[in-house]
Amino acid sequence: MSVWQAETHAVEPIPLGERHGKARDLFTLWFSANMQVTTIAVGAAYVFIGLPLIWSILAIILGNLVGAVFMAYHSAQGPIIGVPQMIQSRAQFGFFGAILPLVLVVVMYLGFFALSGALGGEALQSLTGLPVAVGTIILGAITAAMAIFGYDLIHAYQRYLSLIFLVVFIIFTVAVAVGGHVPSAAWGMSGFNWGTFLLGVTIAVTWQITYAPYVSDYSRYLPKDIGVGATFNTTFWGTVVASVWMMILGAVLTEVNEKLSSVGVIQQLSGGFGWLMMIIILLGIIAANVLNNYGGMLTIDTIGGTFSTRERTSPGGRLGLIIGFAVVGIVFGIIAAGNFNTDLTNFITFLTYLVVPWTAINLTDFYLVRHGHYDPEAFYRPQGYGGTNWLALGTFVLSILAEIPFINSTLYEGPVAKALGGADISWILGLIVAGGLYLAFSGSRRVAA
Repeated sequence: MSVWQAETHAVEPIPLGERHGKARDLFTLWFSANMQVTTIAVGAAYVFIGLPLIWSILAIILGNLVGAVFMAYHSAQGPIIGVPQMIQSRAQFGFFGAILPLVLVVVMYLGFFALSGALGGEALQSLTGLPVAVGTIILGAITAAMAIFGYDLIHAYQRYLSLIFLVVFIIFTVAVAVGGHVPSAAWGMSGFNWGTFLLGVTIAVTWQITYAPYVSDYSRYLPKDIGVGATFNTTFWGTVVASVWMMILGAVLTEVNEKLSSVGVIQQLSGGFGWLMMIIILLGIIAANVLNNYGGMLTIDTIGGTFSTRERTSPGGRLGLIIGFAVVGIVFGIIAAGNFNTDLTNFITFLTYLVVPWTAINLTDFYLVRHGHYDPEAFYRPQGYGGTNWLALGTFVLSILAEIPFINSTLYEGPVAKALGGADISWILGLIVAGGLYLAFSGSRRVAA
């Protein structure tokens, strides 16, 4: 199918005869999706929490390596089942019970879309002088148009963009490294604190786990027999290499100038090539936000299908969901760029604590309970996997409650996190409690491997 032909599928299973693509497409997609200014901005956070640069780099590497394991195992689900990521929740939570995690994920999609759009609007203002609001609208319209064409265009865009990013960021990184811009004092080993270090690890872990609701959306067209290893490895290394690179770059740039935003420092260090870097930033924003728009459409469509008897979404309905999501995201992006950027970032960070128990439940069900054996058609029938699995919902809520004492964010610091010197290990509790309880409650539903 041509990349310029609008995708016809939404949340329905992808027929085996329409499966196509290579596992390497997942490497380029997740590489380019993370080679962008939002990832750089996350790296800047390490300086602001007070973690020295050397220890920030170690925390970034460790956290991404750990978090990407969970994210990549979700990617391997796509070719086996052939359905989007979030509709799989019906197998764990039930046809109606899945609405809770679905709604939370839609809010997360909107939050990331708005934040990235605001950052893109700032970059476009630097490049053209247009108001940030106008830039946010332009970028939102572009990502909506790409989401309308869908899966194949998204993969093609990310594939070519990954090559551009690789060349440009190698040159920029080398220039920063050899240009003497980073104060020598920033490389000191003193100032280490276990609590802050563990918080830094958590930032990277949750960055990767936040991608969990996305990944099968972009692997579900791959041939069914492609194998778990191939999808896992290409997804894992694509997201790890790019995220580690950009987060470290963000931490370094903030050491160069804490007073400027990540966009501002990049422009400052690029000199006469600042315009080129602004274009690269804009391309990266589009790469990330088209995933938010496309995934948001699929998740909202899944929610809508809960209350509808339709067998599949019409092209017009799919178009309306994409445009509607983009309009709401643009509005929030304009607001974020005005006064609430920090609050929005904090809100998104808090939402990641809700994604951790979901990912544990989903992966436990897929790999330990059902061993990948699902009836794709059952996801679309109320009686398929039951109406509401109250044990799964209870596990989800209990896991969130178990995380609360261990959370350390700008919105809230739990008593255990405070006692540990600011260490945030909530994600560990969320994974263990959610996965353990769900496995214990699912004894009668286990399927032989």
